Formats: sequence, C-alpha cells, structure tokens
Amino acid sequence: MRQLLILNPNTSASVSALLQSHAQALAGPEVRVRTVTARFGAPYIACEASYAVAGHAVLDAWAAALAENEPAPDAVLIGCFGDPGLLALQGSSSAPVTGLAEAAFLEAATLGRFAVVTGGERWKPMLQRLAQALGHDRALSGIHTVAPTGAQLAQDPEAALALLAQACREAVKTDGADAVILGGAGLAGMAALIASAVDVPVIDSVLAGTRQALLRVGLQPALGKDGFDVRWQQLSPEMTALGLR
Repeated sequence: MRQLLILNPNTSASVSALLQSHAQALAGPEVRVRTVTARFGAPYIACEASYAVAGHAVLDAWAAALAENEPAPDAVLIGCFGDPGLLALQGSSSAPVTGLAEAAFLEAATLGRFAVVTGGERWKPMLQRLAQALGHDRALSGIHTVAPTGAQLAQDPEAALALLAQACREAVKTDGADAVILGGAGLAGMAALIASAVDVPVIDSVLAGTRQALLRVGLQPALGKDGFDVRWQQLSPEMTALGLR
C-alpha cells in the first residue's frame, strides 16, 4: 500500500485531524495517509517568527517520522498554506515533497490568473515572497487576507463562510481572477461550501495539496537516501541521526 506522509507545521492536533480526514477521504483506501504534528512551535502559524520556527519544526517532524517503525512514505505533503521548510525538505527527502501553497498554485495556474484568499493579515507579504520563489508571481493576481487567522475562522465556521465568500467575490471583482485559492489547513472543506457564491472556481488548498502529492506517489526519488548534508549540533536525536557523518 502506498503511503502519504503529511507534516503539520502547527502544534495543533485539531488541524492535524482536519488534514488527516480530508486527505484520507480523497486518497481512498489504496493509499494510507499518516499525519504527524510538529513537536514544537506555534499552535497556528500567523507571523514571520512562527513561520521561521515552523521550517525547523517540519524538518524535525519528518526526521521523527522516519525514525518510527513505519513504512517509508512514497510522498510527503507539508500541511500549511505557506509551505515552511519546503525547499529544505525537497533537498533532503528521498520521497517527493510538495506543500499546500505550491500545489494550489500549480492547480490554479492551469485555469489562468489566480487570487489567494486566506486568514491572517500578516500572511500577505509572506505568500508574495513564496509565489515569487516558486515562479508563480506573474500568474498571481492578488492576495486578499481577512483579519481573523485560520484558527479563529475554524472556531466559527458559519461566520467564516460568509466572510470568506465575500473576500473571494471581491478578489474576482478587483483582480479579474480566473480562479481563487482558499488557502489554509484550517479552512479545509470550506471551498466547496462557498463555491456556488463565487463566479470562478474556488480551490481548496488541502485538497489541491493531496491531489498533487498523490500524483507524485510512485515517482522516482530525486535523492538516493534521506538525510542532511550538515552535521547538526544540539538538535533532536532524530535530526542528528540524519546529519552528515
């Protein structure tokens, strides 16, 4: 059976459960989805500092997952719309790696120019940098944030749906977007609930991430082994074990 490993850079177990539920439902019985929660960091990433720590937490969670008595993953998905640690993990993992944002950008770009709607005002410059780094800055028509973070939106789904639907409509109106990405692990499942209220396709970043990860399952790995090209000092035993000897 194929294995998809999801790494939740947040320390929130409820976010992990949401990722696990939606990804496993899409993957079906032929793929086993395993979600691992960051062992340290922020309950929900919402600023530059928490994003920086999350990059370390992703590498640590991956190393810890490999150290357990579990089958090696066939693909890895970073379960945060912002993909902390993406490039570092892509250069360290023998299995193909993608993230919610990278996957959603790829999917949305097939439809034309796209806008992003997400929770947390501090995410805008962070996502702009990521889109540029991944080569999607020209296709990205705009990033629209609502004041509540994804965690806060998830606490009041009914109010969140109205707020997000309005933000998506405004993105289409102001940007002329051909598609809108509803970005955020905590917003999984909401795109389908507001799709009828928006005139263009609304892409769920969790489902896009799962789809792209599943496409990578079974591909030839880029590296011959899992590991880091440095000798770590005073990091977790699992990361140290994967360091250059």
